[in-house]
Amino acid sequence: MAQVYKVLGQSNPTATTPTDAYTVPASTTAVISSVVVANRSAAPQTFRISVRVAGAGADNKQYLAYDMAIPANDTVFFQFGITLAATDVLTVYASAQQLAFNVFGVENS
Repeated sequence: MAQVYKVLGQSNPTATTPTDAYTVPASTTAVISSVVVANRSAAPQTFRISVRVAGAGADNKQYLAYDMAIPANDTVFFQFGITLAATDVLTVYASAQQLAFNVFGVENS
């Protein structure tokens, strides 16, 4: 089984729109080691992060962070260790388009 450490995804989502930041490819598993959220705005914002198992539709049980506040011009770091199977999806949501999400980890195939 090959392990590839890499940037799994980067997203600058449209405001108030759930956006897939990373989808595990077929025949692959992944471990998300960290997610970094950067607020490029001069105003505080909020964000959400969820995991949709097998690409399931949105559900309240999927949230890892929900309407979490991020101060103006600040960065929030999460160290997760989340294990994902093929077709699982990490979804992000931002209150404003000035939020950037970076997802780091390893794919196993």
